[in-house]
Amino acid sequence: MNKTKVNLDKKISASYEIFIGEDILDRIGMIITKNNCASRYVIITDSNVAILHGERLLTTLKETGLKIDMIEFPAGEASKNIDTTLDIIKKLIDIGIDRRSALIALGGGVVGDIVGFVASTYMRGIPYYQIPTTLLAQVDSSIGGKTAIDLPEGKNLMGTFYQPKGVFIDLSFLKTLPSREFNSGMAEIVKYGIIDDTELFDLLESKTKAIKDKDITLLSTIIGKSCRIKKGIIEIDEKETGLRRILNFGHTIGHAIEAESDYSISHGDAVSIGMVAATRISQKLKYLPSEDRKRIEHLIKATGLPCRIPISISTEGILARLKVDKKKEDDANKFVLLKKLGMPFVNGGVPEEIARETIEELKG
Repeated sequence: MNKTKVNLDKKISASYEIFIGEDILDRIGMIITKNNCASRYVIITDSNVAILHGERLLTTLKETGLKIDMIEFPAGEASKNIDTTLDIIKKLIDIGIDRRSALIALGGGVVGDIVGFVASTYMRGIPYYQIPTTLLAQVDSSIGGKTAIDLPEGKNLMGTFYQPKGVFIDLSFLKTLPSREFNSGMAEIVKYGIIDDTELFDLLESKTKAIKDKDITLLSTIIGKSCRIKKGIIEIDEKETGLRRILNFGHTIGHAIEAESDYSISHGDAVSIGMVAATRISQKLKYLPSEDRKRIEHLIKATGLPCRIPISISTEGILARLKVDKKKEDDANKFVLLKKLGMPFVNGGVPEEIARETIEELKG
């Protein structure tokens, strides 16, 4: 099992470790017991993950001597709302969870976001751990302490920055991951190659088939690289006031597409399309050479990710969603664009006509 530490502002209490390995559930209990941050624990998961992994984790952690319960809620982005949050909180109250307790998020990005948000607000904040079960959550949402729920007006509009006590990445979860979910995670890994690590980008280009075949050794390498990239950025900018914004590459239009589709398009697919849009906007505004744009689009297609916006999704609807994006400042949407591979920047705003033209172009 490999581990890397996220060091935040030299605050020992805010720093935590990311553990990466295969079949590590038995060691998770020992590490949590050693950390001794609570007297009681609650696994919170969704209805799909509960069937696949919930009981197994519950039994394993009980065998290490932890006092632990489990709560589940309906799977899917539609559950990432205030009603689900309040329902979980009510259940925590009903079973007597207090400030000496801790939560364990077992699941993908939706589970991690909700559990992190609950942990940050319940009794003014209790500890929590992340055990991400999807590739997307393993390389992105479980690291960095972003928590959120969706509102009718848009995605992730209510949330906090609240760091976990630890992140446990068990590669064996990927064996049961549907192809659609696996591809969603690949979108974030491709993003890291584009914005930060050209060697990772080269590796993804040369090992596309092995990645699709879920070669565990290769996945361990690219997941480890992705985690180190994200943790390095978070250490510099924990609360997204500067450098951390580059992690939003592809997310501005991506989130708008995701919300406008009523979440029928997955987060990873939406980010993939958003990366193509951001890349094309970068070229249109004469920042990015066409050779780099073509390379990026070729890798996205080769990985099996989408590059096109479904014709059924309204262009005006996407543009309207951009106007309530949480990253908007004054009247300008701050897009993450590219000067070349590995060199992103946040621009002062993309003209609406360029955004509209790009969206229409991707509807083809």
